[in-house]
Amino acid sequence: MQVPGMIYASEKTLPKVRLDRSPEQVVNVAQLPGILRYSLAMPDIHWGYGAPIGGVAAFDLKEGVVAPGIVGYDINCGVRLLRTNLRKEEVAGKLKELLDALYRNIPCGVGASGPLELSRPKLVDVLKNGAAWAVRNGYGSESDLAVLEESGRYKLANPDKVSNDACQRGSNQLGTLGSGNHFLEIQEVEEIFDREVAEAFHLFAGQVTIMIHTGSRGLGHQVAEDYLVSFGKSTRKYGFSLPDQQLVCAPVESEEGESYLGAMAAAANFAWANRQVIAFRTTEILKKVLGKNESEIGLATVYDVAHNIAKIEEHAFNGKKVKVLVHRKGATRAFPAHTPGIPAVYEKVGQPVLMPGTMGTASYVLVGTERALSETWGSTCHGAGRNLSRHEAVRRMRGRSATAELAAVGVLARAPSSAGLAEEMPEAYKNVDEVVEIVEGGGLSRRVSRMVPFAVIKG
Repeated sequence: MQVPGMIYASEKTLPKVRLDRSPEQVVNVAQLPGILRYSLAMPDIHWGYGAPIGGVAAFDLKEGVVAPGIVGYDINCGVRLLRTNLRKEEVAGKLKELLDALYRNIPCGVGASGPLELSRPKLVDVLKNGAAWAVRNGYGSESDLAVLEESGRYKLANPDKVSNDACQRGSNQLGTLGSGNHFLEIQEVEEIFDREVAEAFHLFAGQVTIMIHTGSRGLGHQVAEDYLVSFGKSTRKYGFSLPDQQLVCAPVESEEGESYLGAMAAAANFAWANRQVIAFRTTEILKKVLGKNESEIGLATVYDVAHNIAKIEEHAFNGKKVKVLVHRKGATRAFPAHTPGIPAVYEKVGQPVLMPGTMGTASYVLVGTERALSETWGSTCHGAGRNLSRHEAVRRMRGRSATAELAAVGVLARAPSSAGLAEEMPEAYKNVDEVVEIVEGGGLSRRVSRMVPFAVIKG
């Protein structure tokens, strides 16, 4: 190991962390060239491809590497939170109609395609400009861009480094949720923990919020696949001895490394454009179903954050400000107040941290801290984290109805298949409240609000 490994856990959760190979993966990441400070894992840690989900690792730009396995297949899988002026009672009477309309108009499921069919030139524009492309083409407003990570456009993007196969897979997937744990959830703010920060985020108790969780769809998956294959050759070329071949890598400042970063950033832009289009369609559906105008609904973006990405950022290290490449895989940026890179409107309080839980329990908004900046490269957990494999979750749900069990706790659900819904049942995930207690106790982020779901579309 080049650096120590650090796993954030509690006495209660540590035995569960040891049940899979994720701690071994923390050790493996710590052996990569040029890694700095620690190989980190958040309390939502679980086994993933090459590196644990919930993992964070930063690398020196000169001596370090970039590893697609520490970004993940779903590049810029991320979360957007929308706030409204509405209270639950204002939508309760039309909830079924609203959820059905969202389900019809926001495609979800494996290989789902949408009404937008992008030619190669238009897709290149999306890959270059991300959410700004969507706004320019009528999907939302400039005010949205001001509250997105990277303003919804990662400037490292190089569409020329994205394969034809990846472009083909993404050409009809903009504005779609996809499958697995991706979702659109209608929630109610149940509790406020930090009133000052909540006011800065325009959140209040009893408020209806909407959380969107999706990423770069087939395009991002193909980018990851392409570079995992090509980096096998790079690893041999540069003579790297790896503890796990799923951690194939290339020097950050190499032709191969720069190509991957350009393609990865382009896929990240696709994901930001995707969530922007979904958010716009959500607004239009709310207006139509509820019979209210835009100002009455008051739908606006609180924040949009990536949790599968590699970012070149400036951090304090060994008493100096240095640029490093921070990999976050199932981990979210958590910058404190007065940190470059957070929206100007949140400069005095810090960056919103969006943490989805499960469709039957709760989600949280937290805020970034100074300790996260100094200890974890400004990172925290990205959600509850899986407790059961998808196969095991489905096995345990045999003979039970996921839809009925969710309805029993007040959650109306829609999904393309009963098996898909069973994979995502609350018991398949860690206790979200415990995960939040760990990151707050460890000083990596502070609670601002807790939201409970009452309707969900699951991929």
